[in-house]
Amino acid sequence: MTDERSTAARIQDPGIRALYKLENRWQAWLDVEVALARAQAELGIIPKEAVEPIARAAKLESMDRKRIDEAFARTAHTIVPLVWELSRCVGEPHGGWVHWGATTQNITQTGDLLVLRQAHQKFLGLIHDALEAMADLAERGADMPIPGRTHGQHAVPATFGYKVAVWVDEMLRHVDRFRDAAPRLFVAMLGGGAGTFASLGEQGPAVQAGIAKHLNMGVMQVPSRVIGDHLAENICILGMLAATCGKIGRELYTQMKTEYGEVEEPVPPGTVGSSTMPQKRNPKLCQDIVAAAMEIRSIVPFALESMQTEHEADRTTSLTFDAAEARACIITGDMLARLVSVLQGLKLNPARMRKNLDLSGGLIVAEAVMLELGQTIGRQTAHDVVYDAAQASLIEGKSFAAALMEDKRVSARLSKAEIDKLLDPTAYTGLCSQMAREAAQRARGAATAWRAH
Repeated sequence: MTDERSTAARIQDPGIRALYKLENRWQAWLDVEVALARAQAELGIIPKEAVEPIARAAKLESMDRKRIDEAFARTAHTIVPLVWELSRCVGEPHGGWVHWGATTQNITQTGDLLVLRQAHQKFLGLIHDALEAMADLAERGADMPIPGRTHGQHAVPATFGYKVAVWVDEMLRHVDRFRDAAPRLFVAMLGGGAGTFASLGEQGPAVQAGIAKHLNMGVMQVPSRVIGDHLAENICILGMLAATCGKIGRELYTQMKTEYGEVEEPVPPGTVGSSTMPQKRNPKLCQDIVAAAMEIRSIVPFALESMQTEHEADRTTSLTFDAAEARACIITGDMLARLVSVLQGLKLNPARMRKNLDLSGGLIVAEAVMLELGQTIGRQTAHDVVYDAAQASLIEGKSFAAALMEDKRVSARLSKAEIDKLLDPTAYTGLCSQMAREAAQRARGAATAWRAH
């Protein structure tokens, strides 16, 4: 989401942009270099005395940034200038042990996964904030009748809380996806130039395992530089999360339309909706969410294309994966921050929901009449009878109740009082209230567990 687009909402930056600043990535790479040195010293590959000098020197703020920038300008290499500066800062006699047996992607990919792990923690925090807000909404709207709509038309009555229960159900599965993917995603790589362990030989897997231990990560069983399915899986998960958030944003956007008037996103005092129409209270946050979700989903095929790496390494797809991950993560943070704000401040208009529910004059509960009538004349015959009455109501402009009573197949079996009772939409919301309260309990439980962890 561009800065220009995001100015529509007064939302606190969730901090993902800071994670993807070059300096933070560099520090993550330096952290991997330290883990590499520790793992190799434990195996006797480099002197144990080299570890602490390397660890002390591997702080970006203590390095000469001018030297690093000049070396980058000269070499155009991703990490060599950083390695040179780290070696210089370590000094003799241990500076020569920096980056021993590793190749660039070993360090950068592992380091970038450290950054991504930080991003995931922020995402999960925001998702649980959203779940907590959804729990409140589900409870508030559990018994709040609203038209259930299918194909854009009134179908059967529902409650607003039921809508939220659907969102909760999907969101909880996204939490599961993040957690299930973590062991596959957060893995250290140290296979050397072509992923063959040639530079470290038999000790290679042990060094990789040591790095993983010091970084609290898993390991790649085959540390090939062309393996990217775990990186693509992450972006696919972000795409699915975006699809859910976009759906919520679009639903609320629709419900905010003047003709619906069922909800309203928070509109802080002083917010201007239009430069020329003073009355406008536009769904800016929901539009931000929908737009961000579209952009994230568009990155998914880009990530899948980035799996098409040839031979044993190809910088092309390293660049595209880096771009896909950073962009998807930054926009996901923006999207989730806006979703939380909307859910926490959403205004509900139950009077308008009820008014909309009554627009069809009882047609929305035609199914209830059909099922009651079907007990005496059979389900299919009852469907035909109620269909005829519904069409007469719509075409001739008469009330549904009157059309039903005029049909002797109905009036012979149901009294006017019975029909009026069947046409009460609030009595035909099924288990919406129950599902809403159960979803609220699950959402609140997940949020509580997250905060406790």
